[in-house]
Amino acid sequence: MAEELLSFRAFQSSCPAGYGYGGELRGLREREFPRLRGMTYLDHAGSTLFPESLLTAFTDDLRNNVYSNPHSQNISSKLTYDTIEHVRYRILQHFHTTSEDYTVIFTSGCTAALKLVAEVFPWVPEGTEQPSSRFCYLIDSHTSVVGMRGITASMNVLSVPVKPKDKMLLEKDWLPAEEQNCTTPHLFSYPAQSNFSGTKYPLSWIQDIKSGKFCPVKIPGKWFVLLDAASYVSSSPLDLGVHQADFIPISFYKIFGFPTGLGALLVNNRIAPLLRKTYFGGGTAAAYLAGEDFYFPKKSIAERFEDGTVSFLDIIALKHGFDVLEKLTGGMEKIKQHTFALAHYTYTVLSTLKYASGAPVVRLYNDTDFSNPDVQGPIINFNVLDESGEVIGFSQVEKMASLCNIHVRTGCFCNTGACQMHLGISDEDIQKNLQAGHVCGDDIDLIDGRPTGSVRISFGYMSSFEDAQAFLKFIIATRFSKSDTEIPFQSSATQLTTEPAPDDHSYFNSVNKLSPRTHIADREHRNNPSGTERTVSWRSPESQSESIREALSEVAVPKIKRGGKPITVINIYLYPIKSCSAFEVTEWPVGNQGLLYDRNWMVVNQNGVCITQKQEPKLCLINPSINLKQKIMVIQAEGMDPISVSLEENIGKEAVVYESKVCSHRVKTYDCGERTAAWFSTFLGRPCRLIRQSPDGKNDAQHKNTRGLTCATSISLSLVNEAQYLLINAASILQLKEHVAPRLKEPLEIEELIRRFRANIVISAPESFEEEEWAEISIGSLQFQVVGPCTRCQVICIDQQSGERNKDFLQSLSAARGKKTNFGIYLMNQPLRSSLPGILSVGSEVLPILKENTEIQHPTFSEEKCSG
Repeated sequence: MAEELLSFRAFQSSCPAGYGYGGELRGLREREFPRLRGMTYLDHAGSTLFPESLLTAFTDDLRNNVYSNPHSQNISSKLTYDTIEHVRYRILQHFHTTSEDYTVIFTSGCTAALKLVAEVFPWVPEGTEQPSSRFCYLIDSHTSVVGMRGITASMNVLSVPVKPKDKMLLEKDWLPAEEQNCTTPHLFSYPAQSNFSGTKYPLSWIQDIKSGKFCPVKIPGKWFVLLDAASYVSSSPLDLGVHQADFIPISFYKIFGFPTGLGALLVNNRIAPLLRKTYFGGGTAAAYLAGEDFYFPKKSIAERFEDGTVSFLDIIALKHGFDVLEKLTGGMEKIKQHTFALAHYTYTVLSTLKYASGAPVVRLYNDTDFSNPDVQGPIINFNVLDESGEVIGFSQVEKMASLCNIHVRTGCFCNTGACQMHLGISDEDIQKNLQAGHVCGDDIDLIDGRPTGSVRISFGYMSSFEDAQAFLKFIIATRFSKSDTEIPFQSSATQLTTEPAPDDHSYFNSVNKLSPRTHIADREHRNNPSGTERTVSWRSPESQSESIREALSEVAVPKIKRGGKPITVINIYLYPIKSCSAFEVTEWPVGNQGLLYDRNWMVVNQNGVCITQKQEPKLCLINPSINLKQKIMVIQAEGMDPISVSLEENIGKEAVVYESKVCSHRVKTYDCGERTAAWFSTFLGRPCRLIRQSPDGKNDAQHKNTRGLTCATSISLSLVNEAQYLLINAASILQLKEHVAPRLKEPLEIEELIRRFRANIVISAPESFEEEEWAEISIGSLQFQVVGPCTRCQVICIDQQSGERNKDFLQSLSAARGKKTNFGIYLMNQPLRSSLPGILSVGSEVLPILKENTEIQHPTFSEEKCSG
């Protein structure tokens, strides 16, 4: 049974020894990571989490000592300098070496360390008398390694990518005797651990290449090795006394979680005298002349390469990081065994999960069988499949995981080479995907049905069996479906998908339906406890339209017939405060940013960052209303006295104009004062403020979504995410309701569904989803261009009347719409044809113009949208 497969007993019987630090893990989690309660954090390869005792020790240190700039001779400066030197020794001790062999050069991170190597390595360019240098790097390398070739190219040095499966050349097989004494320096870089798949590449390569036993390419010279250890050292011990690479870049937040923005380059002292440096910054010079080209560097290798004042307080934090990590876990070897046990178990279960048809639930991207921690790190990379073997887009998986408070990483993880190798993406595919609008880091997860990236989970030293269990239950509950009872969901105008959409179940609901180890066979319906087969009756498009008309009449929508009554506006909503409750009107003025006062205000946290319902569902319980006659906005919420805010844009001299971010867009805003800040902070139970868009500020998103509009320069946005208006069709709502009703524990009323989609304009059209075929529409004297479909996020899972989340809803929409979460269309104003002010009114006729190609278009937006 599934309970047994996912039980701790099954975990203990299948995983290698070494889990849990001798039974201390539970106490460690409770003391050091109370913030993880209710959360499953599985992105430790991105950044691990810091323990509370690290912050306590660090802040106590800062309270008890005075640290100042180390480039001085006063008492506090000397204390800082000595402490930094002590930390250097502590770092070398951690890697089992000493200052006799290695020097620690502090950088802003691993990327800065790699850039430094590219800049100072003693390259021999093409065109000289001696053989030129080569920069070789493993294809399975981070972007920051591959990016070094930009610097080498500027120095006229060739770069050579090497595939992991390529066999290294035996030097004796090809090198002529007269070239064996060539001293041209070459550099080979490879990761100790792939940040994509967790594969650990042999550390023995270091000595094999440095000694000349193996060569990456056929060229005479002396080879040096750069070992990218950033991913590896987060969960595994590295002994530089044995594996003496020439350069080892690391980032400390990968190990401790804090501080960020601090890394180091460990340099083998034997190569240090060969390094060439041109720029010199503060602290690096023993002497120099300002008026002449004279500079003499400091003798210390570290001081010679650390330009400017190092981040000395962050460096001091490292000492406490090493001490706390050792105290909590017993060292890196125990962390290695602990994290591998979790990865081994999770991989084993994932690899056995199958649908009842025998089809696998996930496609794993791995180079090992997860049987040996010396060749596999605690990283698992995969894509989720449906019953027909088609990939479920990683963006959808991430959204569903977020609803369950499971934190994963998706995309290509700054490792395009590994992504291409494992997913079978060609160089031509990468270029075509770019032309199609896909860039690294966006959420375009499928192009022509093929994945552009994948899902990655990774374990850290404080990860637990419960984390692995929660993740596996999520995968089982989310993807295992009952598609044999599904009604294909389609528009009566254009079919959205050519295959049945998978039926997704509520979280954990289908966990108990996993037969031992391999298959799901139980097809019992949630709404059919007797277990009898449910008959599905098909209806013609005409009968479907009739049911839509009947349902529409229940909500006082005009009856629609083809060739009969026109398409009309039935609801108008504006949202004065972004992510707060809707304000419904029957008619409303239209401004140059959309409906007048729509999303002119937003709530921000103490750091000025916008708060939406994703972070704070209680925002939907705040009810703003606009009184145009009194020129005020009244804000109400249960248990709070109403508060009013003036609509007048009176920015006094005392008001400060800020630059804020809304979904990566830059906007100018000003604060609405202490009184409103206190009101919102009291209601939400957290420090926050109300800010308003500055009247002279235009959202820079106007340049992104106005392509093709007739007068883009006259169009601007308020605090919306993508466009001025969001339109939905009541007929589409009704068909969605029909489809998702069997999936939900409690039925949703039409009005509640409409409010969840947070549209500005609700229309009645005779056919569901025909709005997706429109290129332009006119409503009265107003002209609009359709920008594209709205890709939905977790906000639609929030009941706008109670603030409660329903995890099933987004998943149901995805299944209904053929693995996508599109619903509604974005509109932008076109210039008014009349000089009269624009008014949008309920009952107005909607006249659409069809696209030239009426095929339903895929979303064109690369960022996750939120119906704020």
